[in-house]
Amino acid sequence: MLVTIDTGGTKTLVSSFGRDGKMGESIKFPTPTEPTEYVRTLKRVIRERYGDKRVDAIVLALPGIVKDGTAVWCQNLGWADFHASKLLRDTLPGVPLLIENDANLAGLAETRALNPVPVSSLYITISTGIGSGITTNGRIDPGLRYSEAGRALVEYDGKVRSWESFASGHAIVAIYKKFARDITSKRTWRQIADRISRGFLSVIPIIQPDVIIIGGSIGTYFDRYNEYLEAILKEHLPAHIPCPKIIQAKHPEEAVIYGCYYYGKDYLADKAAARR
Repeated sequence: MLVTIDTGGTKTLVSSFGRDGKMGESIKFPTPTEPTEYVRTLKRVIRERYGDKRVDAIVLALPGIVKDGTAVWCQNLGWADFHASKLLRDTLPGVPLLIENDANLAGLAETRALNPVPVSSLYITISTGIGSGITTNGRIDPGLRYSEAGRALVEYDGKVRSWESFASGHAIVAIYKKFARDITSKRTWRQIADRISRGFLSVIPIIQPDVIIIGGSIGTYFDRYNEYLEAILKEHLPAHIPCPKIIQAKHPEEAVIYGCYYYGKDYLADKAAARR
């Protein structure tokens, strides 16, 4: 059994997966604002639910850059240098704890759901901010696992700004005074597509993915702007750099938790192969 945890800015989802890949019953609780309370609550939930079961690994998704088991910065939670590995390693004694960035895991799940699995994919989640996950040959790319496409610097409206400062869900609400679900104007969606395109025009020539997958709250309304976005990219990308296929995330609400499953599954497979 794999125990999987999706830590969000407002809620934390704990679930499990059997060897057949089926997800078990889930538990949700509000994500505590303080790291110490988060650790205490998460340990209690896991021990009460899985303490008497055989668990092969625990996979934890955190909304921030994770290096050597430490979340260097979780912007939506306001946590800095959260030493997750050290604080949570005794959650279930003897059970490995794997920790990864949530966008990387979501990108892993969405990529593995494709048939065939592309050689290279770029997952972009556009919600409060803009997160990214880059996958190569069906695995999180080890050389690009710390990338933050949302922080790509782009000249927009006469200023050099981060991509997410003018194209994220938060920025869209601030500019148009409406949530994406309430925007019906085609003109407005063309403008939003233009905003979103600016970051892609910066990162596509560098990464040159086969597929771009858009998730998050803005990804939910993909059909309202995808044609505009694709047209802008095709117009402005250099002739020798093809426009990647752009698709909507299939499971935006569950991508992270399924990414935890794939990540844990790969870990166990690699561990078994090393013993042979």
